[in-house]
Amino acid sequence: WERLKLYEEKMGTGAAWGSRFPDPKSGKTLTPVEEIRRKFATLDPAQHTDAQTSEHEVFIAARMLLRRDQSKKLIFLTVQDQSGSIQVALWNALLNEETLSLLRDTLDLWDIVGISGKLAFTQKGEPTIWATSAKILTKCIAPPPDKHHGIHDKEIRYRQRYLDLISEEKSRQTFILRAKAIAGVRRFLDEQGFLEMETPVLQTIPGGAAARPFETHLNALHMKMYLRIATEIPLKKLLVGGLERVYELGRIFRNEGLSPKHNPEFTSVEIYQAYGDLRDMMYLTESVVSKLAQDLTGSTTV
Repeated sequence: WERLKLYEEKMGTGAAWGSRFPDPKSGKTLTPVEEIRRKFATLDPAQHTDAQTSEHEVFIAARMLLRRDQSKKLIFLTVQDQSGSIQVALWNALLNEETLSLLRDTLDLWDIVGISGKLAFTQKGEPTIWATSAKILTKCIAPPPDKHHGIHDKEIRYRQRYLDLISEEKSRQTFILRAKAIAGVRRFLDEQGFLEMETPVLQTIPGGAAARPFETHLNALHMKMYLRIATEIPLKKLLVGGLERVYELGRIFRNEGLSPKHNPEFTSVEIYQAYGDLRDMMYLTESVVSKLAQDLTGSTTV
């Protein structure tokens, strides 16, 4: 809190609580860490060590994970965005002394910073963004978990998932992989001529599976309603209506037990095809699984 107060005294109230970055007037856009690393891959570490003469400038918004103060004139940070992590240098030769002094006194681990800087390698060959301007975009006012041990308490990991995502690269990649898998299922089915449908989550009679439903009440009509336990019946009605290939990726709710592999709320995909049989579904299932494996991991052996 003291560092937050100090930062806001210098930069103004609310300065550490979110702002557009970079400034839209600059006409610049953010560059993901992944893309910055690709740029470094095209540079020769032996010839690109002078940050002051570097012609490669980027803007990045990322969370600070590590801080190493070499001196009052040079601070190294490790920052992370969704695509990866990279080193940032706060150096008085490129960053004005007032900004460097303020950041030196106010930066905490897990603060989110906005950096514009030049790309150059350190003498040890480490790809580094040498900051020409820097500001705090969001202040972290709670102590982060131990950087060496991460979060091992499952209760904390599952109930405060954001802490797990920040601390554990593996967890973050799992979320990204899942999102890409769902997008891949949609893309595959769309290419096969299936139409994605949205059917009611609130139903008067839950059907399509044997499961205990969640109950709720529709005030406008004074009716008892149920959260769906399956998407089957509405999708089959669409087939009756003449839509020959349909599917739905949606949330299902079953008011039953809990386990590490069983949640009362989960995502399912149901697919219906007129004029087909079980062999068509077998082929479809094999095709989508093998294609997803190939697209997401580069191999059908996982």
